[in-house]
Amino acid sequence: MVVHGSKIMLFAGNSNIPLAKAIADKLKMKLGEAEVGRFSDGECSVHIGETVRGCDVFVIQSTSYPVNDNLMEMLVMIDALRRASAGRITAVIPYFGYARQDRKARARDPITAKLVADLLTGAGADRILTMDLHAPQIQGFFDIPVDHLLGIPVLCRALMKQNFIKDDNLIVVSPDVGSVGRARQMAQKLNSTLAIVDKRRPKANVMEVMNIVGDVKGKTCLLVDDMIDTAGTITQGAKALIEVGGAKQVFACCTHAVLSGPAMDRLNNSVIEKVFILDTIEQPKEHKSSKIEEITVASIFADAIESIYGDLPVSKLYE
Repeated sequence: MVVHGSKIMLFAGNSNIPLAKAIADKLKMKLGEAEVGRFSDGECSVHIGETVRGCDVFVIQSTSYPVNDNLMEMLVMIDALRRASAGRITAVIPYFGYARQDRKARARDPITAKLVADLLTGAGADRILTMDLHAPQIQGFFDIPVDHLLGIPVLCRALMKQNFIKDDNLIVVSPDVGSVGRARQMAQKLNSTLAIVDKRRPKANVMEVMNIVGDVKGKTCLLVDDMIDTAGTITQGAKALIEVGGAKQVFACCTHAVLSGPAMDRLNNSVIEKVFILDTIEQPKEHKSSKIEEITVASIFADAIESIYGDLPVSKLYE
């Protein structure tokens, strides 16, 4: 650990304790003592069990399901740490909830991602550490520093160990136009070509595939997205690659496995051979499936925390 003028401390809410412990293990540390629970009426209850005065504190909490409970836990923890005179507070948010509400899609819509940014800042966070924001411009919603880690390098390192990656006919596929940039990064790292599933979405969480841009016939396809929520986009895209494009087989990967509603049924019944996900969101036991392989982000977050603590560049982790 880098020598620093103040002590470093890690705390965690309840959203993803396994990841928080894994990050602490990588840093050869223990999580700080904190009681994070609920009062009988459902209100969030937080008690920090040791002194944090003057410390460089990192609070690890994904704002995943239940989103509002986990967000409130983080806000109350940050407030408690600030009132306990922590020297600097970094909110470590592997998965940033509300990121899809980054603009006014219709008249009188809120921009909730901006509201969450203001809440975190108002609670007392001095900086943010997160990964693969659904809309990268959310970094500009904050008036404090934001370190935005990328999931593609982590996924690539793990995927390079898979046999299907060595297929000369491998092609990386973006499941929609919005994910082209991310898929292009993956294609460059894997020295592969790129295809796009052109789709139209009649309403939220409902996708209609139109056509496929690129030649995928007889090829092994790797679908790349930042998140899989209800899995409609990824499974229908995979089906189109096989039935319309004539692809040989389809794999998929994403940073954030939200997997809400019918997601698991859709994935288990889909033509996708395997889905590679990062552990930014803790998966419940009922999400265990032979089709899902989880890859940890503990190392990259540990490296980022060490760099922030030592006032060193985080940019090296983008490679």
